[in-house]
Amino acid sequence: MKPSGLITSPLFLRHDTGPGHPERAARLVAIERRLVESGVAAEFERIEAQPCDTKFLALAHSERHVAEVERAIASGARVLDEGDTRVSADSFRAACAAAGGAVTAVEKVVGGEWSHAFVAARPPGHHAERAVAMGFCLFNNVAIAARYAQRFLGLERVAILDFDVHHGNGTQHIFEEDASVFYASIHQYPLYPGTGAASERGKGKGEGTTRNCPQPPGAGDAEWLSALESVILPEFEQFRPQLLLLSAGFDAHERDPLAQTELTTSAYRKISELCAQFAREHCQGRVVSLLEGGYDLDALAESVETHVGVLTRG
Repeated sequence: MKPSGLITSPLFLRHDTGPGHPERAARLVAIERRLVESGVAAEFERIEAQPCDTKFLALAHSERHVAEVERAIASGARVLDEGDTRVSADSFRAACAAAGGAVTAVEKVVGGEWSHAFVAARPPGHHAERAVAMGFCLFNNVAIAARYAQRFLGLERVAILDFDVHHGNGTQHIFEEDASVFYASIHQYPLYPGTGAASERGKGKGEGTTRNCPQPPGAGDAEWLSALESVILPEFEQFRPQLLLLSAGFDAHERDPLAQTELTTSAYRKISELCAQFAREHCQGRVVSLLEGGYDLDALAESVETHVGVLTRG
């Protein structure tokens, strides 16, 4: 059997968001501890993410945006937007490594070296638009991964499932006019960033390859799983993707402090099982999962262990 892949890096811990910020280094520390203590980590082939060349960031972002983020951090900036996207001196290199990890994961999975991969990186990415850093995100890791698969690995169709509790406005923005990438999201609505209505289906040539399944505050396992099984996966099947990318946020958990959604850890197990099954049946088993949100440390670690355990053991 092909090994499973885990990509992370000590560099991600040096992205310092400051005291009291929910997107903090302790998230990765908690995940690492849980994967080691449970024995799941031993089932992975592990490599360290390396900062990617900025040309790969430009697959999803304007060169001006990349240069402005690099310049702002180098000049000592500690906030990149209205107040929640905090950065430190090492944040640009950490963000480049997060994107680099996503690229490496796709390369190894599409190339057949790994059965699947999980990228435990920070800063996260799905709120970053083509020319905007926001929502804790500098660069859009999943969008860069999708574009890399198309431009450098020859894939034509890529599906992205985003199950973070917050809508991935950045990923939708980047691909909403592109029929070759199908972006689907299940998220709480209304909630930050205020996008992701069911009526948002894409634009121009990309109309029909965006699918949002917004759920009201208080929704739980039944509602989210129904959206995935009854709406998103059937549309993915018609789209016929060659790769499934997951924006894997775990902040819809009932214990998470930043939303009012009531998913249990069992729901993340089922979501993972459905994704693994879909990948086996429709895209040669190719699935790459990229960490997004999740801010209760115990719930995050427990959910990630469940998620990657399912993917690893099939």
